[in-house]
Amino acid sequence: MSFRVGIAHEAEKILDRLDRPTEQRVRARFAQLAADPFDPRVSAPLADRPGIRKSRVGGWCILFTVDREAKAICVLTVDTRGQVYRHS
Repeated sequence: MSFRVGIAHEAEKILDRLDRPTEQRVRARFAQLAADPFDPRVSAPLADRPGIRKSRVGGWCILFTVDREAKAICVLTVDTRGQVYRHS
């Protein structure tokens, strides 16, 4: 059950500005999410925004949606935990 991962333009711009080790850790999380985006060890639903899930990587947070029929994940944004909820 592997999902395709698509990254929004805004999230890609943020990834380009990260230092190399942090970017690699975040991209490694994308691979984990592609394997199983509903695994409670790597993601959780947002309580106040139905359909959006979050995944933490250290001090960074990934917000994404999952389309079960298309087997696709859309990464909406990646930002620090304090700033990520202001984007979407």
